[in-house]
Amino acid sequence: MISSKMVAAHTSAHSSASAEWIVCLDKRPTERSGEDVDIIMARLKSVKAFEKFHPTLLQQICLCGFYECLEKGITLYRQGDIGTSWYTVLSGSLDVKVSETANHQDAVTICTLGIGTAFGESILDNTPRHATIVTREFSELLRIEKREFRTLWEKYRQCMAGLLAPPYGVMESGPSADRMPDKENLSSNSLGSVSKHLSKVPSEKILWAGKMLRNAILSQAPHMIRDRKYHLKTYRRCCVGTELVDWQMQQGSCVHSRVQAVGMWQVLLEEGVLNHVDHELDFQDKYLFYRFLDDEQDDALLTTEEEKKETDEELQDTLLLLSQMGPDAHMRMILRKQPGQRTVDDLEIIYEELLHIKALSHLSTTVKRELAGVLIFESHAKAGTVLFNQGEEGTSWYIILKGSVNVVIYGKGVVCTLHEGDDFGKLALVNDAPRAASIVLREDNCHFLRVDKEDFNRILRDVEANTVRLKEHEEDVLVLEKSNIRSSSHVGSSPLKYTVMSGTPEKILEHFLETMKLDSQFTESDPALDDFASQGSDQERLDYALNNKRRVIRLVLQWAAINTDHLQEEESSLAFLQEFYMAVSEDARLIPALKEQLPELEKVLKHHSEDGKPSQKKHKVLLRQFSMGDEKLQKRQPIKSTDEILFKVYCSDHTYTTIRVPVSASVREVLSAVADKLGSRDDLLLVHLSSAGDKTVLKPSEVSIFSSLSINGRLFTCSREQLDSLTPLPEQEGPSAGSMSSFELMSSKDLAYQMTLYDWELFNCVHEHELIYHTFGRHHFKKTTANLDLFLRRFNEIQFWVVTEVCLCSALSKRVQLLKKFIKIAAHCKEFRNLNSFFAIIMGLGNPAVSRLSQTWEKLPSKFKKFYGEFENLMDPSRNHRAYRLTVAKLDPPIIPFMPLLIKDMTFTHEGNKTFVDSLVNFEKMRMIANTVRIMRYCRSQPFSHEAPQATKNHQDVRNYVRQFSVIDNQRTLSQLSHKLEPRRT
Repeated sequence: MISSKMVAAHTSAHSSASAEWIVCLDKRPTERSGEDVDIIMARLKSVKAFEKFHPTLLQQICLCGFYECLEKGITLYRQGDIGTSWYTVLSGSLDVKVSETANHQDAVTICTLGIGTAFGESILDNTPRHATIVTREFSELLRIEKREFRTLWEKYRQCMAGLLAPPYGVMESGPSADRMPDKENLSSNSLGSVSKHLSKVPSEKILWAGKMLRNAILSQAPHMIRDRKYHLKTYRRCCVGTELVDWQMQQGSCVHSRVQAVGMWQVLLEEGVLNHVDHELDFQDKYLFYRFLDDEQDDALLTTEEEKKETDEELQDTLLLLSQMGPDAHMRMILRKQPGQRTVDDLEIIYEELLHIKALSHLSTTVKRELAGVLIFESHAKAGTVLFNQGEEGTSWYIILKGSVNVVIYGKGVVCTLHEGDDFGKLALVNDAPRAASIVLREDNCHFLRVDKEDFNRILRDVEANTVRLKEHEEDVLVLEKSNIRSSSHVGSSPLKYTVMSGTPEKILEHFLETMKLDSQFTESDPALDDFASQGSDQERLDYALNNKRRVIRLVLQWAAINTDHLQEEESSLAFLQEFYMAVSEDARLIPALKEQLPELEKVLKHHSEDGKPSQKKHKVLLRQFSMGDEKLQKRQPIKSTDEILFKVYCSDHTYTTIRVPVSASVREVLSAVADKLGSRDDLLLVHLSSAGDKTVLKPSEVSIFSSLSINGRLFTCSREQLDSLTPLPEQEGPSAGSMSSFELMSSKDLAYQMTLYDWELFNCVHEHELIYHTFGRHHFKKTTANLDLFLRRFNEIQFWVVTEVCLCSALSKRVQLLKKFIKIAAHCKEFRNLNSFFAIIMGLGNPAVSRLSQTWEKLPSKFKKFYGEFENLMDPSRNHRAYRLTVAKLDPPIIPFMPLLIKDMTFTHEGNKTFVDSLVNFEKMRMIANTVRIMRYCRSQPFSHEAPQATKNHQDVRNYVRQFSVIDNQRTLSQLSHKLEPRRT
């Protein structure tokens, strides 16, 4: 099972519905075992509302909580109801609606509750519900009943007080529920009180980092810290900004640019471990003087030999820590600048950050770039601080960068909590109305991005002023946005560039053809003058027609190049190419200049016709290619929708029938083939049965189901009456003994290399279109996503391989060796730029069945613990997986990316943006999806050519081993094995 810390690599659209933690939560509290609690706890640890709860408290929640899933549009409770439960959102989202009257139809949505939000604390004092809660989409909730919640509150009040929303939690001045604390005195300066976000007392780890860097400088380049004179004034024991950056650039592989180094020094400056002599708040790569905190004292000590030795050992860890914190510090530094002082590079950095903020996902690229120029950083140190009060004039729109806030309404208390990525305050600006609620900080040290009213209104005005709408029959057919970027296609022609925002497919295509730039060898007319070409001479009209036809030919060639194999599967696409070729040939007789483009067209047509004619094409039979077998040892070839598969479908008595169907066959077609083989006319169901016994009845319209099964999952067919009697096959349980004896003698680098070769084969088979099919729903396209499914399943397979081997290793010393082996393999996978396997191994080590083995981890050498800690930091999901994204940005292809995150990005774009806006195709959404697809294209833009490790005698054994992992994929079984190895300590 994939760790809940990161996005799951979903290999089945229905896997979440039958997740094991849900089964555990569905049991009565008195029937839940220790393994049940561990499984539930592994899931709940990732929920934002629980992340600060003490493990004992969280364990109690696992014992008394219940699981609820609600379809879209379900009312959970209404305003005025007496509360019976407390809730936390595990997936999906819910709207909070408040009415000033008793009529629920007058209710206004004031905010949306997202994943990790907790609500319903009013049950503590029996007050009526303050708002109506309605599901916005399919949502999963954890529910705790009133009696149990009150018991937890009484027992763990001290622990929960700072974590629950006011008025039940702690506020600065402890007012009643109807009275807000005084608003903190905010500076009228547009930047706010800048010093507020700077820590007065440095944290221990930053103090330690500053000490390590100072000691390293004194050891390597003591001349850098010395007294300096400037304008007749002496500054004692100072460094120069440019020299500090120069020195840091020479220290290690984790510092890649001067900009990055500036961010790292800014971390120390913000916490007061490094200070500018004139107390400037931003570190600059200039001839400016900075002084370490230890050098502020007149009796500053030099380093001892013992400290020098410690510095040599710890310097790289220090740099790694600062390199992880530097980007955020650099971002804050940029956002503190007055908008007019931001450079082009600054604006680009802010824009890149805005791309990953949930609240802005629906905005156009132009609006995001406009926001980059006006956003202001604001932070507040203390929970309970009031950002603004209900009834005040709306002056700003806020986006939460870090932390959380409570939305409070007079007389009703807290109606919801907003978290990182959420926004608030926009409604009052749009409607020019007073604030509908008060906003109170829920935790210490919250960071916000702020857009002031004047800038907000200007951007809205500019967007409308720069929007061009083309109409036909009084209806919009194309919406363009103007930007002041000169078109590179014709210097001196038009100073404006038009970007397509939305339109009908026909009009979008027309626009692309009109604005397409032809190759330099063609003489191209000015697009701005094309409208007048029909009034010119015969030659001008001929040139106009020629250029238009060339643009069409170029577009078709680009389309054919992108689609490649998929063209061969579509008879209509081949027919179109043939018809298009005939039309161009006909036109070439009248316009000889077109003849030079015929050979390329002919080459494309010949390539696709020879490979793709249905009459000549033979279906390839995939003999259990998705399961165990010798097929895994052969080099992977892309699977096409028309390929066929021989597959076993089991009956309730564990007998089976083998069917032969296309890979992309629907469930309906599979059932028809099964019924023919069995000679049954009963209404049969097709069921995915996991090794844990979870049953998922597949819908008749689902397609390409064979590749989306779980690792040890099998397909069963039965009548509805037999459904409850289905049991897993013995083979689904997985191995009973580990394979350490096989692979402990294999080189870690060999294993990582062969894993990377196999992963590259799988990754290379995935067509870009499969990302689209997966995101929008493959049943809409009747296409297979088998290649993508198998690549995602490989991720799960590697993860369970790690957990299986550790849990089947009974000897403590051997388990420690296993941990070392896996950490080494992960390091080599990272070296080979195989981030998919790298993450799978690290997440396998983080699985609850492995992470709970405290005796094993205690004996792991500190060097390996340090490596593992560094690797875990790369998996940090905060700021939309920023640590991972920064790492990937520094890599050159070929790269095997962490595929679940690409899937998450696609889903984020798809669900956050409508496909149609006012019946027009939302082309801005298509552009964002294309950007994610381009990442995949970039990763494969170079062939895999890593030099193989020196060949060993068991080279073929290593290759065979990594392609045929045998794993246990039942989390309950793994948890039981883990408890046998190291029973829970009482």
